[in-house]
Amino acid sequence: MSMRAATEHSEKAYALLKADAEKIRKLIEVQMDNLTMPQCPLYEEVLDTQMFGLSREIDFAIRLNLIDEHTGKQILSELERKLAAFHEATVGG
Repeated sequence: MSMRAATEHSEKAYALLKADAEKIRKLIEVQMDNLTMPQCPLYEEVLDTQMFGLSREIDFAIRLNLIDEHTGKQILSELERKLAAFHEATVGG
């Protein structure tokens, strides 16, 4: 694979992972706004399932050398920070 193609694949993988992280954030936002509270087992199950799925996608991308481990951790950390901030704003601490 050429260097250009590898770079394009890496950039696409990163964009897809960021988009999936954003979808999770929006899903949790909608769920908290309309359906359940954070103490609800359904909320926790959805969050755990979505975060696990994203972490597996990131692990797969790392194994394929599409992103490095640091970048993968950044994607997860950024999503966790956004969800924590949203949770804090919604339930007030």
